[in-house]
Amino acid sequence: MTFDPTQPLAPDFREAVGVAVSDFLTGQRRRLDGIGPEVRPLLDQALHFTASGKRFRPAFCYWGYVAAAGEPADEAAVLRAAGSLDLLHVSALAHDDVMDGSATRRGGPAAHVVFAGAHSGAGWRGDSEVFGRAGAILLGDLLLMWSAEMWGGSGLGAEAIERARPYLDALRTEVTVGQYLDVVAQAAVTDPGSALERAGRVLEYKSARYTVTRPSQLGAALGGGSTGLIDGLGRYGSPLGRAFQLRDDILGLYGDESITGKPAGDDLREGKRTLLVAHAMALAGAAGADRLDTLLGDARLDPSGIDEALDIITSSGAVARVEKTISSELDSAMSALADTEMDDRARTAFESLAKLAVDRVA
Repeated sequence: MTFDPTQPLAPDFREAVGVAVSDFLTGQRRRLDGIGPEVRPLLDQALHFTASGKRFRPAFCYWGYVAAAGEPADEAAVLRAAGSLDLLHVSALAHDDVMDGSATRRGGPAAHVVFAGAHSGAGWRGDSEVFGRAGAILLGDLLLMWSAEMWGGSGLGAEAIERARPYLDALRTEVTVGQYLDVVAQAAVTDPGSALERAGRVLEYKSARYTVTRPSQLGAALGGGSTGLIDGLGRYGSPLGRAFQLRDDILGLYGDESITGKPAGDDLREGKRTLLVAHAMALAGAAGADRLDTLLGDARLDPSGIDEALDIITSSGAVARVEKTISSELDSAMSALADTEMDDRARTAFESLAKLAVDRVA
């Protein structure tokens, strides 16, 4: 199958990645069945949460490979390697939802809510919420290990896997410490300047490198790409990844719940100290910043409180500033792409992916 570079996230590509992931997970059934029926819900939840998704990270990985080597001789192997990044992503989501106390994910209950409901429904001993959090943490751990197994067993040669190893190692470290930076950002009391600086680092390490830079470089390394290509994808990926997450931050506050799959007020209730919020705190004036600080992280925030917080953020000019930043980051990414030599089909795909990353409603 040859994918259309003008539509790099078309249904055929997303379905191919989905099949690669579901085939791998289904292959784990015999292993888990041999352990006992109690562990089957782990596989059920893994299949459920990986059945959908935007598939951005596998797409950047796949087209990174094409950028270096052209159309793959063993497309299935490249798709398995790329698909392993979705297992890693869902692992992070399961953990994030526990840390943030998020009740929903992709339009349905988060993993810890599902496990808590199973505990309660069975009438088991102990606290259902504690059990739910434990189940979700272990699901995330299992998916992390399975992502490594799927990557290593993709069918690509040992030499290719070794070439890509430094970029995969970097991705795993950066997204984990980036998540810790995010936890610190929500907890620490700092001045507006420090909050902006820390939010920028969270944006870079938790999101930009994890979403675009490293997946693109992984694919290029698998394909035997030159240092120039891999460095060029880094210059493309970092600003585009930042723009991608900034769009997510706006959608997290102003998006349509029926499209995004997550209530718009959740980021406020969870006290997310995004760059958007950091800008609002710096621009809203003392009274506005104090009030916004009070509203952020209030788990009982009602619709009127959400509207008040959004009014402060909007009137501060923070949304307009972030939209300007998104546009500037996209321009930087496209400029870096133009300066990097690569397969023409891959260049077209990366141009299309860049636009899809910022011009979206979910």
